[in-house]
Amino acid sequence: MTLKSKDASTEEKIKEAARIVFTQKGYSATRTRDIAEEAGINLALLNYYFRSKEKLFELVMAEKVAKLFGVIAPVVNNNTTSLDEKVTSIVDAYITMLSENPGLPLFVLSEIRNNPEHFGNRMQAGKLLTESFFVKQLAERKPDVHPLHFIINVLSMCIFPFIAKPVFESAGVMTSEQLNAFAEERRTLIVKWFQAMINS
Repeated sequence: MTLKSKDASTEEKIKEAARIVFTQKGYSATRTRDIAEEAGINLALLNYYFRSKEKLFELVMAEKVAKLFGVIAPVVNNNTTSLDEKVTSIVDAYITMLSENPGLPLFVLSEIRNNPEHFGNRMQAGKLLTESFFVKQLAERKPDVHPLHFIINVLSMCIFPFIAKPVFESAGVMTSEQLNAFAEERRTLIVKWFQAMINS
C-alpha cells in the first residue's frame, strides 16, 4: 500500500466514524475523542487529518443533506415529465434512499432546526420550492391551493414513517421487517393519495 492510498484509507475511516457518531449523538454531544475511538485511531492522528470537529461535521452534513434532498432537484426541474411521473419518481427515490439510511431523517432534521440558514443556503431551498417546473405544474393543476401544501404532504408521507420507526419498534407496534414491508407499500399508496389530493 502506498503512502497516498494509506492516507486516503485513514481519512475515509475517520469520515465513516464521524458519520456514525454524528448520526447517533448529533453535533453538540459528539467529541472528537468519540470519533477517534470509533475509527480505532488516536486523537493526534484524527487532528492531523481534520483540524476541528466543525470541519468534519461540515463534510458529514453536506453528504447527508445532499443524500436526503438531492433526489429532488433533478426530478422537479425536469420539463419533460408529467406531474404524476414526478411524484412517482420522488416517492420511489425517497423510499429507497430512506430504507438504506433509516437514521438519516432524524439527524438532518435535528441539524436543520439548529442551523436553518446554513441548510437553506446549501440546498438553495427557496429556488427549489418556488421556481421549479414541478411547482409550476402544481400551480397549473390546482391554482387555488399553494403548491407547498402538496410538496410538504408528499415529503412528509415519505419521511415520517422512518422518523417514527424507533417508536414503533420499541412500542411493539411493528417489527423491523414489518416496518420495511410497510414502507414498501407506501411506494404506491403515496402516489394514489397524491392523485386523490390533486384531483379533488
